[in-house]
Amino acid sequence: MMAKLLPIIMLLIGIGGGIGAGIMLAPAPEEAEVATAGEGHDASQEESAEEHAKEDAAEDENAEPNEFIKINNQFVIPVVERDQMTAMVVLSLSLETKPGMSGKVHSFEPKLRDVFLRVLFDHANMGGFRGAFTRSEILDPLRTSLREEARRFLGSDLVDVLILEITRQDV
Repeated sequence: MMAKLLPIIMLLIGIGGGIGAGIMLAPAPEEAEVATAGEGHDASQEESAEEHAKEDAAEDENAEPNEFIKINNQFVIPVVERDQMTAMVVLSLSLETKPGMSGKVHSFEPKLRDVFLRVLFDHANMGGFRGAFTRSEILDPLRTSLREEARRFLGSDLVDVLILEITRQDV
């Protein structure tokens, strides 16, 4: 009799745990701003909101644009299948950073090249350069990995890692 009830009990515990986890991990509800006519809404509040929007737009215009720093030399990655080199992939990368980072990027370039090569070799060994390797769903994880590794050295001043050129030559 107990053996027949055990799966049902386990199922109920699992469902309860799932519901509890869903409630605990749910995002906080956003407070909806509902403005109704006549309830604390006047022309001065509207003008103040417009002024803040104009100030924010002016700050965005005055902000310096991001800097793009090309990594010297291309990256050459062998594609190996069944202990045979089947192709070579050549990549050119550039870093998008906040202004004034070029000196720091160039001082860390040997270290950046090393970690970029590690990420690219891992991507190649997982089959990332086989088939239609330029599809965004294949390149996006590669970009993310490159960006995360570069941020270990450059911090939050690194905005993104850009793949400028990518070529595969079958051997």
